Amino acid sequence: MMIEKQNNYAFIDSQNLNLGIREQGWKLDFKRLRVYLKDKYGVTKAFLFIGYVAGNESLYTALQDKGYILIFKPTLYLPDGSVKGNVDAELVLHTMIEYPNYDKAIIISGDGDFHCLVEYLKKQNKLLKLLVPDWNNYSSLLRKFISNIAFMNNLKKKLGYKKPSRKKKQIKKEGH
Repeated sequence: MMIEKQNNYAFIDSQNLNLGIREQGWKLDFKRLRVYLKDKYGVTKAFLFIGYVAGNESLYTALQDKGYILIFKPTLYLPDGSVKGNVDAELVLHTMIEYPNYDKAIIISGDGDFHCLVEYLKKQNKLLKLLVPDWNNYSSLLRKFISNIAFMNNLKKKLGYKKPSRKKKQIKKEGH
């Protein structure tokens, strides 16, 4: 029996994902996340929506090397010195631009601004999963989709960043 290959796309709110995971006291390994999305959900393309900050080019290149398609949002510097790059409109727009190209979508965010997108995808039978970074901190507007939500709180062992062991570092230094 041949298993039909899935062609699902992930649309990732990077800020919501990153903050949601860090607030739990761990750091996400984006390489492991990309493999997890492919293996568990049949994700062939993963769009990562991120605010563009000059000087972070090596981060962006590393994310692209890990298999993400980056969609940049221009950022604003607020009077308090913080950086604001709200990616919501870009995520919704790209989910709809890509709509004919994927079987089902995974939205990774706990932001209630995506309520209308999630609702539409669900009605069209195009929503595979709403992956929420933190069950302690997500919009109540999304609670009506609880049967479609998976939370990331228990994925630290699978997706948490692990510092390379001394042995691996030593092997890299020696060029083996």
